[in-house]
Amino acid sequence: MTEKISDEAHAAYQRINATDDFAELKRSYFRFVVPITIAFMAWYLLYVLMSNYAAGFMGHQLFGNINVALVFGLLQFVTTFGIAIWYARFAAERMDPIADRLRAEYEEEIEK
Repeated sequence: MTEKISDEAHAAYQRINATDDFAELKRSYFRFVVPITIAFMAWYLLYVLMSNYAAGFMGHQLFGNINVALVFGLLQFVTTFGIAIWYARFAAERMDPIADRLRAEYEEEIEK
């Protein structure tokens, strides 16, 4: 069941959306997400391209049955989890306090 948003709630959202805190929240998010996404996609693309065009290098045995391609593949998982942990810490330190403050303001306004 969906509720129609009240005029008061819409006005409160519009006011908060126009604040410097909200702009800082968006800026912080994009400053983190855009460069990290580009870097991760470049790292992943490097893995794919090397797998296709540098088979000799990727097939090089490091020890036992472990080759460079396997290490690169496993590092994709390590990188993914590392970025997730990094983002969680970043959000908790820089974004969550601002978001919590804005949410409290919004809820206070619509309860009046």
